[in-house]
Amino acid sequence: MFALFPLPVVLFPGALLPLHVFEPRYRALLADAVAGSHRFGLVVPDDGGQPAVGAIGTVARIRAIQPLPDGRSQIVVSGESRFRLREIVAADHPYLVGETEPYEDEPDVQVPTTDEIETLETLGERYATALAVVEDGERAFELSREPGLLTFQIAGLLDWDLPTKVHFLALRSTAGRVIRLLHGLPKLVERIESYALVHQRAASNGSGHR
Repeated sequence: MFALFPLPVVLFPGALLPLHVFEPRYRALLADAVAGSHRFGLVVPDDGGQPAVGAIGTVARIRAIQPLPDGRSQIVVSGESRFRLREIVAADHPYLVGETEPYEDEPDVQVPTTDEIETLETLGERYATALAVVEDGERAFELSREPGLLTFQIAGLLDWDLPTKVHFLALRSTAGRVIRLLHGLPKLVERIESYALVHQRAASNGSGHR
């Protein structure tokens, strides 16, 4: 059973996500989480603003908190395991509480090959490195060498729309996720490396041109 934070954003296992906590009910959720396990469930709501039974979410672990003077907070969470929401339960809290069950990968009939994993690792490293340049930041974390977690970490870096991210989170096949990424990632890597090159040139001479 988890306190639920419904947000139109997907947190992938192994990925980091900054959040701005400002509503009173979620300030209460944050305070209770900090006093307890430092975890809560992050799940995408439906059109009514409440997560639907059967929705797939991710356990979020609080990694950093920056309290603000007016009671708001900036936090960073990391994604842990996935869950399926079984039901919303009555609780004496201003926020939602859900009964959940683990949502894990099913055994793959055909596992990804060594070459496929190595290619995915290389593409993921290139994308993460270029993204850090574009965002004028540093690499937030090192990519995992475990194929299942690697697929989610890479997906967390990509600028996909929300429905695509929701669909990817629900995939229960590591091989299926690897194939999905290998199909689309090369073009995305080329694009962001081009952006990174222009960004570097602009930073060095004040424009995007020689």
